[in-house]
Amino acid sequence: MKHTQLKPFPKDFFWGASTSAYQVEGAWNEDGKGPSVIDMREKYPERTTDYKVASDHYHLYQEDVRLMAEMGFKAYRFSIAWTRIIPNGTGEVNPKGLEFYNNLINELIENKIEPIVTMYHFDLPYALQARGGWSNRETIDAFVKYAKVLFDNYGDRVKYWLTINEQNMMIMHGKALGTLDPNLEDPDRELYQQNHHMLVAQAKAMDVCHQMLPQALIGPAPNISYIYPASSKPEDILAAQSFNSIRNWLYLDAAVYGRYNKTAWSFLEEKGYVPTIVEGDMEILKNAKPDFIAFNYYTSKTVEASNGEGNDKNNTGDQEIVIGEAGVYKGHNNPNLPKNEFGWEIDPIGFRTTLREVYDRYQLPIIITENGLGAFDKVEEDGTVRDPYRIDYLKKHLEQMQLAITDGVEVFGYCPWSAIDLISTHQGAKKRYGFIFVDREEFDLKELRRIPKQSFYWYKEVIASNGEKL
Repeated sequence: MKHTQLKPFPKDFFWGASTSAYQVEGAWNEDGKGPSVIDMREKYPERTTDYKVASDHYHLYQEDVRLMAEMGFKAYRFSIAWTRIIPNGTGEVNPKGLEFYNNLINELIENKIEPIVTMYHFDLPYALQARGGWSNRETIDAFVKYAKVLFDNYGDRVKYWLTINEQNMMIMHGKALGTLDPNLEDPDRELYQQNHHMLVAQAKAMDVCHQMLPQALIGPAPNISYIYPASSKPEDILAAQSFNSIRNWLYLDAAVYGRYNKTAWSFLEEKGYVPTIVEGDMEILKNAKPDFIAFNYYTSKTVEASNGEGNDKNNTGDQEIVIGEAGVYKGHNNPNLPKNEFGWEIDPIGFRTTLREVYDRYQLPIIITENGLGAFDKVEEDGTVRDPYRIDYLKKHLEQMQLAITDGVEVFGYCPWSAIDLISTHQGAKKRYGFIFVDREEFDLKELRRIPKQSFYWYKEVIASNGEKL
């Protein structure tokens, strides 16, 4: 649909950006912090660093917030490290951990930046993993107790809460993310049991949030990518419908409607992945009411009918994520889309499609909590960092977001990935996403100097004009 006149971005639109604790903070074992599953990974992708220092945001947060304020941020979406608050996942609370996030939140508010808090972003406490992790129902209670600590300590200043970042990616692609427990005997089946426990934990946390903080707003934060059929063949369209249900709607239907998506459930039945659901679980899911939907978008996906053999293409490049399920769908490279240097397809129009689909299905306000371009940025001889490719990527996605808003989609914020350079999940320090360059190499920390990139100044103007100057 073409529009002769575009609707403007809302006046109170949350322009900002995002990070996650383990990718940006560093200080992995300082001030009482316990180890997470990310900290205890046995190996990282070849020739990439760990997360022990990352961008050292833990020690340099004041400088980072100052730069965010200079850009004009209205919001900053960050995650809290569970093991910094409760080192063993349960039990004693760490005062130093509480103090760090207390200081960070205060610093943001002093700079008129709205804190948007992700409660759990991949970094499950290792002590919980040792006791079965999300396969153990006790982790549900541990998460709810952790949530109460956060609400109790920060609820007077934090209005916006995100429950679990990219739960669907942890279930479907945990090995690539480093979250998969290597000790699982039957990972495919057990992961969907873990998924059910996460859904129950999320529902309980949303309910507790509304009880403890009546003025607060809370919602899920999956990775949502609309799925295209490879052709107009009916078999390809069925495959795309199936993958949309398994990848996207399974997670959002449970969060919003409190029920399992029927197509996804039939997939679980067919594969033998049906989780054990105890009495009361479905009532807990049904009673939870998210106030909004946060989702991360990088690209769309395309599938064709499965040949039944499961020989599927890897169409997400560097993360080695294989798309395909024998007898259900098969990954397909979309010939209509360009790719970035890491093999990711670039699809701004798919962003508009995804926004429309999510809003049509759920009729809840939306905030985008990740969207960005990873690249090999470098410091030029004159000391600048030029990233016109990132500007181009973000500009095209913002154009499509404005079209979606004109279509009638209620979007209240845009927090792309990432505020500053951090350690990429699969390509270490050299794959950069930030508006702010962090001067370090893979295994040479240098001085971790902060350098605003070309995109920093572009985004500053976007924010100052409330999206009029893209």
